[in-house]
Amino acid sequence: MGAPPEAADQELLDDLRTRLRRTRRVSGVTGGWERGTDGAYLADLLAYWADGYDWRAAEAELLALPWTRSAGGIRAIHQSAADPAAPTVVLLHGWPDSFLRYRRVLPLLTDVSVVVPCLPGYPYSDGPASSRETMAEPIAEALAELGIGRYVLSGGDIGAGVAETIARTHPDRVAALHLTDIPLGHLANVDPADLTQEERRYADAVAAWRAAEGGYIAEQGTKPNTLAAALGDSPAGLAAWIVEKLRSWSDCGGDVESVFPRDDLLTWLTLYWVTGSIGTSFGPYAQRNPAARGRLEVPTVVGQFPRDLLPAPREFAERVFDVRVFNDGHTSGGHFAAWERPDEFVQDLRSAVALAVAD
Repeated sequence: MGAPPEAADQELLDDLRTRLRRTRRVSGVTGGWERGTDGAYLADLLAYWADGYDWRAAEAELLALPWTRSAGGIRAIHQSAADPAAPTVVLLHGWPDSFLRYRRVLPLLTDVSVVVPCLPGYPYSDGPASSRETMAEPIAEALAELGIGRYVLSGGDIGAGVAETIARTHPDRVAALHLTDIPLGHLANVDPADLTQEERRYADAVAAWRAAEGGYIAEQGTKPNTLAAALGDSPAGLAAWIVEKLRSWSDCGGDVESVFPRDDLLTWLTLYWVTGSIGTSFGPYAQRNPAARGRLEVPTVVGQFPRDLLPAPREFAERVFDVRVFNDGHTSGGHFAAWERPDEFVQDLRSAVALAVAD
């Protein structure tokens, strides 16, 4: 175990401010958000990032969290409950976010122990970039180092795939699963002729979404180093790439700052910048493996939010998971549910804890 992450070098922050002030705004580009990040919004955000945002204040709060680090390089927040016998929940994030996805739920979970690992290749992790499957074992080992023998795994996006892998490789350690989405790769394992009518509608929606919105997957998956060179050198490019996803994937009604207040939004961006991790965060896209076959017999709670990318029907989820609770009745919230709707996210998570305790 080890110390918290190191504070960013002042030279790095000074360089960031210089780059922001010298941003060359692209001319001749027409259209607004329908073509990506709106240029006028981006210019205003970059100006505030350069001369209004206080990273040091945000950083002090982050470094004050209860950090731990495994021998294998997995850094994690470890918030211990007062009762040593309390259950442990492990929260696994996705892209384009980090452990920050779960900051708003930590104060709501003081009665259980909480571990929030930084996925390998993501901000504050020392681990190398890797696939969802190869992320799983270092995280399982880190939990064992902490003396946690059994736990509830919660994941969304990439974190859902990592949670599934840990549950498949260490079913004796995973008391229950809580997922905010079902890994899309499982669609490839189902004969289209066997899909129900509802599942066919879901498969059609997935295909349409990939055609309209999946360009980032193709680029991050096939030419990640090209993209990393651009985004790792330009804070304007980094902001454009990430903010467009935060806006379109959250339930913000077109106003990204209604969900991610400006200072919080810039903390998410600056964390990627100071850790130089945008390129390594593409690891799970560049190293994709076929979804595992077979149903996973671990009690599972699925809590899906209406503005997430592709909420799956229950019958599809049940092909892969032992679904005990399926909650698709949330009236708001998107891909970053733990951040957007922390109280509702925690309610679903507690359903998984209840399954674990009853087991």
